[in-house]
Amino acid sequence: MNDLLSSYIEEHQLVFKKIAEMRSDINNAAEILVQTILKGQKILVCGNGGSAADAQHFSAELVGRFEKERLAMPAIALTTDTSALTAIANDYGYETVFARQVDGLGNKGDTLVGISTSGNSENVMLAIESAQKKGVKTVGLLGHDGGKMADIVDAAVIVPHANTARIQEAHIFVIHYWSALIENNVKLDDFVKSRKSES
Repeated sequence: MNDLLSSYIEEHQLVFKKIAEMRSDINNAAEILVQTILKGQKILVCGNGGSAADAQHFSAELVGRFEKERLAMPAIALTTDTSALTAIANDYGYETVFARQVDGLGNKGDTLVGISTSGNSENVMLAIESAQKKGVKTVGLLGHDGGKMADIVDAAVIVPHANTARIQEAHIFVIHYWSALIENNVKLDDFVKSRKSES
């Protein structure tokens, strides 16, 4: 038991050493997210399995709060509407469950965050392609070598590891960092102005 714990800790630490070398990629993606909120636009998030949970987690941090009291920020996890998910999967195929929602909910100036530990999830890929057709910016939170998504998103954060669990641990760290950065960089006055300009 102790040997397994030690190996998990060692592997986790090695992954986070690599994260420290990815500052530029993480911050480039963060800048897109900050600007999206500052302009009064919304963030859409999607992923499968554990990445679906991460999508919901990120959306909750923005609509609710992370560490500061503030206005709610516009974010939607495309993984939570079971009626939409099952209807779209039944009528069009599971690979379209996120793309169809992007078609209906995404607007020019929004940002889609696609989360995939492989970088090759077909339904996330199709969502990214739909987003780009609509003028929605795209961020990939990825693993392994980034897969096919690394080449098509506007900004990619790739956790260079083969173990899904370690990738997901790094993903949630990045999500928490992005949440903190958004809260610290979106000034309340600017955010209020952007929301008033919509009405």
